[in-house]
Amino acid sequence: MKEKGWIKGLVKDTLIIFIITLIAGGLLGFVNELTKEPIALQEANAKAAACNEVFLEEGADGSLTQVVSLTFQELDESRISALKGFMENQYGSSIYLTEAYEALKEDGSLYGYVLGITTKEGYGGEIGLYMGVTTEGTLKGVSLLSIAETPGLGMNAEAVLIPQYRNVTTDAFTVVKGGAMSDSEIDAITSATITSDAVTGAVNAGLEVFRELTKGGES
Repeated sequence: MKEKGWIKGLVKDTLIIFIITLIAGGLLGFVNELTKEPIALQEANAKAAACNEVFLEEGADGSLTQVVSLTFQELDESRISALKGFMENQYGSSIYLTEAYEALKEDGSLYGYVLGITTKEGYGGEIGLYMGVTTEGTLKGVSLLSIAETPGLGMNAEAVLIPQYRNVTTDAFTVVKGGAMSDSEIDAITSATITSDAVTGAVNAGLEVFRELTKGGES
């Protein structure tokens, strides 16, 4: 009798746990469905804002303003896969492509591309950025997405490095010390050459991706 009562209690407890788990799973699924669309919309808006940022123009007072109204469309999976393969052949896993978007004007014509590049060569780890390149090959701007460099040194990349990449047409940038003499030279952050080299290396890799993307006049 005692053994039967024990088994009966075990079955009862198991059934209760199963029902609770089932209800909890259903509630989680319901909440997930309820929040999935707003979260996706929020992520899409955040990406659009980040894409738009790399095409802002610097005014006479130094402020950045939107001159061209753009929308952004992700490249199809096969093209992105081909570009990622190109990057892997060039850089292994040290610098890689994360995303690629077409920047389209209001009339639907192609204005340029947004390329998401991540490098593992930063002093404090990975550095991720977006860069905007027009169809003519002008780098309009760079936006840092993630960086974890030394406070007060490499973390000055946003203020010191990023403005130097704005509105420049070049095949590649070179990091120098003591002052840049041309648009294609990047004045390194004081005592943070590794960070300067890493960010510039990522930007140069992005320019290679752009040339691969548009070789032969393709778009």
